[in-house]
Amino acid sequence: MKDVSIYCDGSAIGNPGPGGWGAVIADGARTKEIGGHTMHTTNNKMELTAAIQAFQIVGARASVILHTDSQYVINGITKWVFGWQKNNWQTKEKKDVLNKELWQALIEVSAPHEVTWKHVKAHSGIALNERVDMIANGFARKEETKLFYGPNAKYKEFLKEMPKARVTSSSKKGKAYSYVSLVDGVVRIHATWTDCEKTVKGKKAKFKKVLSKTDEDSLVAEWRT
Repeated sequence: MKDVSIYCDGSAIGNPGPGGWGAVIADGARTKEIGGHTMHTTNNKMELTAAIQAFQIVGARASVILHTDSQYVINGITKWVFGWQKNNWQTKEKKDVLNKELWQALIEVSAPHEVTWKHVKAHSGIALNERVDMIANGFARKEETKLFYGPNAKYKEFLKEMPKARVTSSSKKGKAYSYVSLVDGVVRIHATWTDCEKTVKGKKAKFKKVLSKTDEDSLVAEWRT
C-alpha cells in the first residue's frame, strides 16, 4: 500500500461568488497539482470539492495524509458526519445538512483508504498549503494557473519559480464579521454585538465573534450538529 500526501484548499470570492479549488497529490515518486473553477459557490463547497477531487486522483488503496486549513472539513469528516448519518442527514434542529451531497461524496471516495485528516494553520509558511491556496484563488479569479505534474525532485524547482501566495488571513483581534449565538438549541447570527447581547443576556447560552463568512459557516454547522 503506497503512502500519499494531499494538500487541498478552496476559495469563493464574495462567499458566495466565483470559486476555485486546488490540490497537490504526492506519492514517493511523483507530484500532481489539480484545480478547477465554479461560477457561483461558497468557500466550504470548494474546500470539500478539493478534497473529493484529490481522492479521485489517488486511485488504488493507499495510506493517505490529507492536509487542510479548513476546520469545517476536519470537524465535519472526523466528528459531525457520524451524527448526521445517524439522524438521516439532518441537524439537531431537524434541518437538512448543508452540502450533504458533497459530504456523502467525500465519505465514499475516502472510504477505501487509510486516512489521517490533518489540520494545518493557514498562511503559516507551509509551502504546499500556500501553494494550494494560490491554485484555488487563481482558479476563482479565472487567472492563468500553471499546474505541475512530474517527478518530486523537479517539483521543488517548480515551486521556487512560483510567485508568493496572497495573504488573506485575519487576526483574531480583527473586526467582527458577525456574532453567532446558541440559545435553547437554536443557532442565530447577529450583525452586531448589541443584538447578540440582547439575545444571550441572562440566559444559558453560547456565543462567539467570527471574522469571516467561512468562520461563520463552520461555527453554525458545528453548533447545529
